[in-house]
Amino acid sequence: MMIHNLIDRVGDWNPQLFRELKGRLKGFNVVIAVVLSLLGQLVLFLYQLRELPGETHSLVGNYCRQRPFYEQERSQIFRQSNDLHRQLDGYRNTQPLNSNRIQELQAQIAQVKTKNSEFESYLSNNFCPTDQLDMQMWWREHWEYIFLSLSVIFIFTLLVAGTYLLINNLATEERRGTLNFIRLTPQLETSILTGKMLGVPILIYLFIFTAMPLHFIAGRAANIATSYILSFWAVLVAGCIFFYSAALLFGLCCRGFSGFQPWLGSGAVLLFLILTMQIALSGSSLNHSAAWFRLLSPFDMTRYLFPNLFFRRYNSELIEKVQFFYIPIGTNLVGLIGLHLLNYGLWTYWIWQALKRCFRNPNATILSKGQSYFLVACSQIILWGFTIQYIENYCPSTPPYKLSCSIHDVNYQIQQNFIWLVFFNLVLLFGLIAILSPHRQTVQDWARYRHHNLSGHQSVWKNSLLLDLILGEKSPPLVAMVIHLVMVTTPLVIWILLAPILNVHHSRNLNWLINDVGRLNAILGVALFITLMMIYATIAQKMLLMKTTKRSFWAIGTIGAAIFLPSLILGMLHVDPSKSPIVWLFSTFPWASLEYASTPTIFLAFLGEFSVLVLLNFHLRKQIRLAGESATKALMSQ
Repeated sequence: MMIHNLIDRVGDWNPQLFRELKGRLKGFNVVIAVVLSLLGQLVLFLYQLRELPGETHSLVGNYCRQRPFYEQERSQIFRQSNDLHRQLDGYRNTQPLNSNRIQELQAQIAQVKTKNSEFESYLSNNFCPTDQLDMQMWWREHWEYIFLSLSVIFIFTLLVAGTYLLINNLATEERRGTLNFIRLTPQLETSILTGKMLGVPILIYLFIFTAMPLHFIAGRAANIATSYILSFWAVLVAGCIFFYSAALLFGLCCRGFSGFQPWLGSGAVLLFLILTMQIALSGSSLNHSAAWFRLLSPFDMTRYLFPNLFFRRYNSELIEKVQFFYIPIGTNLVGLIGLHLLNYGLWTYWIWQALKRCFRNPNATILSKGQSYFLVACSQIILWGFTIQYIENYCPSTPPYKLSCSIHDVNYQIQQNFIWLVFFNLVLLFGLIAILSPHRQTVQDWARYRHHNLSGHQSVWKNSLLLDLILGEKSPPLVAMVIHLVMVTTPLVIWILLAPILNVHHSRNLNWLINDVGRLNAILGVALFITLMMIYATIAQKMLLMKTTKRSFWAIGTIGAAIFLPSLILGMLHVDPSKSPIVWLFSTFPWASLEYASTPTIFLAFLGEFSVLVLLNFHLRKQIRLAGESATKALMSQ
């Protein structure tokens, strides 16, 4: 009765949450969740008890107080054996051979082996006295094992199972047609989606909440600070909000996977957690531009808070040295927790911007063009912020430096992160092409609207057209893509221009930029990149104007073929960029030959690709105009 009264009160605050709770908090379901949680805790507790030290605990076991004495004895025998073998090898390599000394050493080695055998036999047949067992240490490690095990279980259960339930719920609602009914309700999108996030995984929350008292008690019994336990919970809650928001967006936008959709989404989360867990355990640092991506996983912070995770010692300096534009964020716990929460909060904010647009209108673009500009600017700040970190490197071997000294070279740091910068920006740009490119019907409506609003005031029309191309919801995204590309490449061009000035230590890191490629050629390479990306965006928009219902697959296939086929064919024909730079300049990977081509040749390649871009846009403009005119004629004929 109390639970039902509480649910009724929740319904006054959030009707969608009331709907989800009422359907799931049945008596049998609640009992099953609580019993499974309690049973799991009991099994975990008893599983660790099998290691309880008793009368058969080894004299060199971890919990025997006499262990240091026997370990010292074993080390002494080991050192003695090594010394005798070293002396024996020395006499054997000396001419003439001293047979008497060799025989004497061999006899001593045999005696040491006998002594070692007797010692190991003694250790095998004798056990640690029960009054010498350090039970306090065992219980502390026992509780730490339970605490760490529960922490890992919490992460995987909440993030993987919760993601699956949310995506599956949206797929079920879509299949039954009830999702459209929910869209028509007067509730705010935020209220509905929050109700989904809080209500759909409620049984998982109940499973976890039942285990939280044991988690806290085990942590305190293991001498883990309360602030560290609360910090872990805070990071875990923020991670749940982020992953659940991403699951809702995936469920709303990717409806073409049918029943496979929940498995795909939760499988991707599981794979991400496993990979980031392995990276965190490997002990790699966070001094690179991909740090924000790793921080979307709670494992780095968990490893910092609990260094004995998986019983591998952790070097806390790996995360404590993380910086953002040289700001030392990781110097204390508050800074690291704040970094995690801000990182989660930032990307959760952008996901919710997309959620609010897609929920009411599934056919709307995930982001508006205005929002996309802020997203690109934000992503560049994040990428370059984690790139510009103070890291000491070895000095160049040229005088006056020595190999033993270390310096900070900002150019070297940027070069080390160059691949990550390119990779994340390519993912972002291709994602924006897919997000902002409207389909045939939308472009037809826009073209018809533009056609009807033509007037004699050409200058006003042109200005309004430009504004529409920059911010319009239904207009082609080509002008917007130019702005995105300028925003992405501007920091890179600035670095290319300032790189010699930043080379205060006169290192050889810039030989490729100054002597091999050249700064002017590098800037032309950036121009080639912009032109190629615009060609891809134009091709994608042309494919999306096709009449077939599979135009999205045609767009993806055509862009994929345009990117990979030319270079793949050149590679299969063994065309070397150093011997045939011109051929590679006109491929989709012209940067392979920048080092071997002259500046006029690169400029001609740029003009050639720019001409292709102009022709494609001329044909696209004609195609859009014809689509608008035909749509207008069809409308007037009715």
